[in-house]
Amino acid sequence: MDIRHVRYSSLVVAALLTPAIASTAGAQPGPMHLEPKLATIVGGVIGGIGEGVAGGVVGFALAGASDDRADDLYDRARNLMEQGKFERAIGDLDRVIELKGSRTDGALYWKAYSLNRLGRKADALSAITDLQQKFKESRWIKEAKALEIEVRQSSGQTVPVDQNDEELKLLALRALMNSDPDRAIPIIEQMLAGANSPKVKDRALFVLSQSGSARARDVIGNIAKGGANPDLQLRAIHYLGIMGGNDNRQILADVYRASNDPAVKRAIIRSFMVSGDRARLLGLAKSEATPELRGEAVQQLGVMGAHAELADLYSTETSVDVKKRIIQAMFVGGSADKLMELAKSEKDPTLRRSAVRNLGLMGANRTGDAIKAIYQSDTSPEIKKEAINALFLQNNGRILVELARAEKDPAMKKEMVSKMTNMGKSKEVTDYLLELLK
Repeated sequence: MDIRHVRYSSLVVAALLTPAIASTAGAQPGPMHLEPKLATIVGGVIGGIGEGVAGGVVGFALAGASDDRADDLYDRARNLMEQGKFERAIGDLDRVIELKGSRTDGALYWKAYSLNRLGRKADALSAITDLQQKFKESRWIKEAKALEIEVRQSSGQTVPVDQNDEELKLLALRALMNSDPDRAIPIIEQMLAGANSPKVKDRALFVLSQSGSARARDVIGNIAKGGANPDLQLRAIHYLGIMGGNDNRQILADVYRASNDPAVKRAIIRSFMVSGDRARLLGLAKSEATPELRGEAVQQLGVMGAHAELADLYSTETSVDVKKRIIQAMFVGGSADKLMELAKSEKDPTLRRSAVRNLGLMGANRTGDAIKAIYQSDTSPEIKKEAINALFLQNNGRILVELARAEKDPAMKKEMVSKMTNMGKSKEVTDYLLELLK
């Protein structure tokens, strides 16, 4: 028989069977009965392709419909779970399990999860056992083991966990934190104080940071104050910044005042930025005795786009190095107007060059004409060279060619042409270089 005919016929049967299967969507799974008219049509198709082949075709159609049905039920159950309708979700999951398709192991896991949420601990453990026995290679096994630990611990049982299985520990910890944070937090404290690997401690600290409880904040705050190894202390500081809030920012401020460790202070400055604490950053940028840390605070103000604060700081700052950091922060924060002003009026040549250089990093459309004006008005060769370099950084061939055509100083013209040879494609540059070769 022509295989094309078999394929066509299989599609016909599948198309004919699908409406009949769909009509049973609201019913419990069971034997499918075709309407007499449909049965006659299917019988005709089967007669045309032969009973043996037809059996396979019908089986193929039924299998595909069964998989689609399982997918629909599974997705509906997950949606019901998200709405907290666990009883109804279990009904759909049971029907997925009865279909014995590719979703069965996942359905067993979510059934156990739903039963646990309903307080039916014994039934949940039974579903977990069923999953572990029937699907030993399932990708749901790890999650199921973690859920089992959570169920047993919430029932008051002591559950030994393989101390070498860090992934399982973390899964169990996350699950317990979701279901019973009051029991989870003391366990996390023990893990942080014990001989667990840095990975486990870091992840345990992260899980703790997801809790909004005062107890969780106290634990993280204690570690941030030095109640653990230095690496974990820095992670705790980072998480306090992410958590935000006045209480956490106050903990960071207290740790900053008490610490003599520059690494800790830098981490806190960055956490102030993450938490949006502009006021404390500005205070440190003004009063911190160490220039490097003052510069770090300045840099984080730039990330926050604190234009007015940076302009005020620049006018009062005495350290050239910190002023350079302020200029860089202005670039990061997009303060083009202030940079243009400094590039024109700053008395210190080093700082003026820094301002011009950072203008070059801000894009041709925004600052190209300002750099051109600086080149034309400034008499310092060093500033002119910096302006040329800034235009090069922008790949601003148009203005560079304009300046080269008007330039009378051979040395400056050579400087411009040298930059042009390393620039990206530019019609203005190519035309100008061809002119020079004539």
